[in-house]
Amino acid sequence: MQPSVRRPPVALHPANEACEVQGRALCPVLAAVGVIGTEWRLAIVHRLLQGPQRFSEILRSNPRLNAKTLSATLKHLESVGVVQRTVVSTRPFSVVYSLTEMGLGLEPAARELRAWGERWLAPRVRAGPAGPGSRTPAIQGELPRVVVDAGRRPH
Repeated sequence: MQPSVRRPPVALHPANEACEVQGRALCPVLAAVGVIGTEWRLAIVHRLLQGPQRFSEILRSNPRLNAKTLSATLKHLESVGVVQRTVVSTRPFSVVYSLTEMGLGLEPAARELRAWGERWLAPRVRAGPAGPGSRTPAIQGELPRVVVDAGRRPH
């Protein structure tokens, strides 16, 4: 049996230097997670990667999503520059949400997260009908919540 080969850790920045973003000691990974690191934020970004959507379209995309949560999440994503809100001058007027250039920049990360989930988490999802207390996927077309069998280890 051959010994396992360990790869050296990937250095994102020198270990002895502080990681600074705009003059603050903050790792870019932590900064990114602060912007898009909740279930609904990522789900809405994923939904908007399909193209501009009206509030009601995003709201209907998942029965667990309520208007208050969607409104607060869209406001946050707009305030950090990921989403833009456009008022369409029709009667009655409507509002369309779309991703900014910054938001569209999340597409490769979203694609990689999905691939990672399909490889490592989808095989571990419990098969069969959903039981009480189970949760539905955040947005249609996304991977479901993972229920890990404590006795199994990923391979």
